[in-house]
Amino acid sequence: MNGIPGRRRRRTYSAEFKAEAVAACRKPGVSMAALALERSMNANVLRRWVVEAERTDAGIAPAVRSLSPPPPAKDGFIAIPIPPKACDGPPILLEIRRGALTVSVQWPASAMRDCALWLQEVLK
Repeated sequence: MNGIPGRRRRRTYSAEFKAEAVAACRKPGVSMAALALERSMNANVLRRWVVEAERTDAGIAPAVRSLSPPPPAKDGFIAIPIPPKACDGPPILLEIRRGALTVSVQWPASAMRDCALWLQEVLK
């Protein structure tokens, strides 16, 4: 390393590396500490990236998203990015039927992401 002896430099990571690491953290049952260790990085840095990505997905920070839709999961679920402007408006109305049982749910449009996550779990 060049520069002042004994002085540490910050590591830099590519956007692709960050995106792949965050995506790996979002899988169920994954340990962020283990993923950070596998990638030879600090777990706190990885946790900060995940929090920033969650804020971006919720429309709190400016989003940088790919124009191509994500590939379908093995179970056929396709994640659809929700633009922040779509969060205003009338509530989301859901009616789920399973046999003789019918469940009606009204969800605020401002919590569209939470509704999608909940619905994904219910339909498993």
